[in-house]
Amino acid sequence: MMSAQNPPRSTLLREAVLVTKGKTRILNSGDLLTTLDFIELAQLDPTRATLQLEEWKLTGKIFAITHEGVEYFPIYGFDPAAGYSPRPSMREVITILGSKKNGWGMAFWFGSSNSYLAGRMPKDVFMENLGSVLEAAKDEVTSLPF
Repeated sequence: MMSAQNPPRSTLLREAVLVTKGKTRILNSGDLLTTLDFIELAQLDPTRATLQLEEWKLTGKIFAITHEGVEYFPIYGFDPAAGYSPRPSMREVITILGSKKNGWGMAFWFGSSNSYLAGRMPKDVFMENLGSVLEAAKDEVTSLPF
């Protein structure tokens, strides 16, 4: 029963709550690096690292999300064996997803279970089975309405 004390939630409000919960889940996943984290991990000069991250972002080799004025990068997108440069497979996936998704959309996609990948998350699969992840990404963008 509806009352003034318990009004029905609108679809927009439900969506906003879900997005907020999703962002919190992504931010708390342990999958993200700030620029300072990247500098420490890659052991690079701060100026060089900042410029490198910006170049990689602009050329679609990595994506970033921004939360409360801080930029975050997905740790799974970097290859420790290659001095923490972006994994080549990231660019392939970003090229597909970038036509319909911003950084947050990509973070949600990489960090959510995917039926194309037998319920696994793309971030956990793309290094071992890039072909399946690329197919899942293509399906994602073709099924989006805009």
